[in-house]
Amino acid sequence: MSEVTDQLLEMNEDTQKDKFLTFIVGKEEYAIEIRYVTEIIGGIQAITEVPEVPDYIRGIINLRGKIIPVMDVNMRFKKEPKPYGDRTCITVIDIDDLSVGLIVDNVAEVLSIAEENIEPPPDAKSGFNNRYIKGIGKVGNTVKLILDCKILLGEEDLAGCIEAS
Repeated sequence: MSEVTDQLLEMNEDTQKDKFLTFIVGKEEYAIEIRYVTEIIGGIQAITEVPEVPDYIRGIINLRGKIIPVMDVNMRFKKEPKPYGDRTCITVIDIDDLSVGLIVDNVAEVLSIAEENIEPPPDAKSGFNNRYIKGIGKVGNTVKLILDCKILLGEEDLAGCIEAS
């Protein structure tokens, strides 16, 4: 029985291999590994503000009885806050049993980006020093900035948000 379970888990991982959810923040298109995405919530639902958390943590939401901190990716990247519009979404990701909602301007699509089409970001010596970018995916004539979700989440900030709720 455990062999079958292992095979099913392996098949599930294979179907998610090289798959990325792409989304827009500002003028750029970013990607995260689809294996982290649990849900996409169209529109912005009521967010409860939590005191004494970083500005980019907008607060918490109640998603079917589960309390989830919500992060504005625009603000996380130190960009000007934007008003939320019709296309604004909350993308819920789950990493190491930590669920977080990412507020993004627009979810684009799910893409396959083969490993050979992903390059490491330029060296910091070249002036490129962005700790959130773990790779650059080449798709046709465009590039997608692949985010390192673990660093993006900054678990110490989110832990404080959950404890405060």
